[in-house]
Amino acid sequence: MTPALTADSTRRTVKAGGHALAYHEAGPADGPVVVMLHGGGPGASGWSNFGANLAPFAAAGLRTILLDQLCFGDSDKPELDTDYWTASARATVALLDELGIRQADFVGNSLGGGTAARLALDFPDRVGKLLLMGPGGVTLNLFHADPTEGIQRLFDFNMSAEPTRDQMRAFLSVLAYDRSIVTDAFVEERYLRALDPEVKLGAARMGAAFANPAWTERTQLWRDAHRITHPTLLTWGREDRVNPIDGAFVALKAMPNARLHVFPHCGHWAQTEQADEFNRLAIDFFTH
Repeated sequence: MTPALTADSTRRTVKAGGHALAYHEAGPADGPVVVMLHGGGPGASGWSNFGANLAPFAAAGLRTILLDQLCFGDSDKPELDTDYWTASARATVALLDELGIRQADFVGNSLGGGTAARLALDFPDRVGKLLLMGPGGVTLNLFHADPTEGIQRLFDFNMSAEPTRDQMRAFLSVLAYDRSIVTDAFVEERYLRALDPEVKLGAARMGAAFANPAWTERTQLWRDAHRITHPTLLTWGREDRVNPIDGAFVALKAMPNARLHVFPHCGHWAQTEQADEFNRLAIDFFTH
């Protein structure tokens, strides 16, 4: 019997590019590599975003890596010397180098979508295919105001001197279409994780990088989206209130090999709210 894939059994840590990088891995060592890059909410990590997706991808023969990006999870939380997406892309490439992986496919959710896009721009030979889920940076909202409702709730939590459980619930509820998945236990888990001093330090350093006006242009990835020529699947929840669906169309038009899939009855968490469909869609995209 194959043992269950748990957070503990799949956890790994390596030193790469001068940083300790934590990740979870499953699947055949000689299989095609898929790296999953998580979103940027308080207390987020590779496992919190994609832990439930690891087993189906591994069972499909994909060597699947859930990375804790810089400033998140159990990875290092350095003071950054460039914009966040550049720093995270460089760290991701350092991880590939350390693991002896020449090229990988990438899943990028929200913040992780921005990292994946920057990686494709700066290190095009290291990228095969891209699956971008309500990604940051490459979107340009046509009808919704900025900041969006979801980003405003994130600001409310991260900028509060003493963030509350209610603020965490408000943020998580915006991410989900079906708010019943935002249980008391889930709120408590994410809230306590977000209050950890190391997690707070990481969030502050990520936020400082995004707030630095010298690096603002580097975060506007939509300006260079036309240079991302890799086969790209854009996925969106129709009811996404963090990166709304109208933001998809600039990327869809600009990226030469992009196509778009929209999940109905779905917010910012397609991998959770529409897990079966998401897994089938993504696995088919990466294996054909």
